Amino acid sequence: MSETAAAPPAMTDDDILQRFQRSRNQPTGSQTLGFRLTAVSQAEKSVEVAFDARAELLLNPMKQIQGGYLCAMLDECMSVACMVASGMTHVAPTAEMKTSFFRSAAPGTLRGVGRVVRWGRTLAFTEGEIYDAEGRLLAKATGTAVPTPFKSYK
Repeated sequence: MSETAAAPPAMTDDDILQRFQRSRNQPTGSQTLGFRLTAVSQAEKSVEVAFDARAELLLNPMKQIQGGYLCAMLDECMSVACMVASGMTHVAPTAEMKTSFFRSAAPGTLRGVGRVVRWGRTLAFTEGEIYDAEGRLLAKATGTAVPTPFKSYK
C-alpha cells in the first residue's frame, strides 16, 4: 500500500479572517489605506473591509479623500475577494478596472465590499463598493484580474 500525503483541510471563512487579522506582513499599501478585513464568505466569493482613511495621508486640496486612494481601496477589496474565491491559493493582479464616483469621501472609517462575479481559468471578473459611515455609496468599481497561483507569483 502506498502512502500519499493527505490534502490539507480547506480553510474556513474564520480561518481566512484570522489569517489576515493576525498577519504581521501586511503590505505597505494596505497599511497606508488603513486596511482591515472584517468579514469573509467563500460561498459568496466576497469580503468586507474597513479602511481607516486618515486625513494626514489621503486628502486632496478640497479636504476630501483623493479619488486615487478610493480606487486603491476598491482594488484591495476586489483583489482580496479573488484570494478568498481561490481558497487562498491564488493572487489575482488587476488587468483592468473602471471606477465610478458617486459622492465625496471624508476622512474616517470607510466600509468596502469586494466580490468575484465570475472566476475563470484565466480571468476573474470582480466588483467593489466603498461606503461611508452612514452607509452611503461613495464609489463603485468593476475589474478584470488574472488568477495566478501563489507559488508562481514573483
